Amino acid sequence: MAVYAFFYKDKYIFRKINMDKFTTLTSTIVPLPLENVDTDQIVPARFLKAVSKEGFGDNLFRDWRYDKEGNINPSFVLNNPVYSGQILVAGKNFGSGSSREHAAWAIAGYGFRVVVSSFFADIFKGNALNNGILPVVVSPGFLSTVFKTAEENPTMTLTVDLEKQLITNDATGESEYFEINAHKKECLLKGLDDIDYLLSRKDKIETYEKMALLS
Repeated sequence: MAVYAFFYKDKYIFRKINMDKFTTLTSTIVPLPLENVDTDQIVPARFLKAVSKEGFGDNLFRDWRYDKEGNINPSFVLNNPVYSGQILVAGKNFGSGSSREHAAWAIAGYGFRVVVSSFFADIFKGNALNNGILPVVVSPGFLSTVFKTAEENPTMTLTVDLEKQLITNDATGESEYFEINAHKKECLLKGLDDIDYLLSRKDKIETYEKMALLS
């Protein structure tokens, strides 16, 4: 666990980050076959005043989950009891728009560990990895098959193996290799954020500094 500190409204705010190890996950999915979902749709701007991650899951896709009167929208997938799980499967270009990290907070706060899409906005992808969420980029064909399978069988599962960098549609047996930054992969496998990662290499850093002084 690491503690981040930042200055906000004339005072320092301290925020604890807990990172769970990620190795292999098999889960049912929540399909969201919409393209160009931006961060304002993921978590509306009016909720960005908070400086703590707590409660952000309640505001995930807020304007789609509820109407203007605060009533549940039964047609939205998160309100459909047929679908649940720790894997969100979304259409192309997920996480575009502003760079708000709150979008990743909301996804993690809701309970998702993996987001699958054929393309992610770069800043969102980085924010997701920094918050323990694994963004998995798959081919358009693989994504289309997952959506089709989920429609036919809502209890279908995906298996994500981070060590092998492999995602499998368990209903069809189809698998695809996915890319991930080697440093971020190691952090997820070990449950480390960037600060924890540096602290785990404290001895090597100190040795390097001593050698640099002697050279």
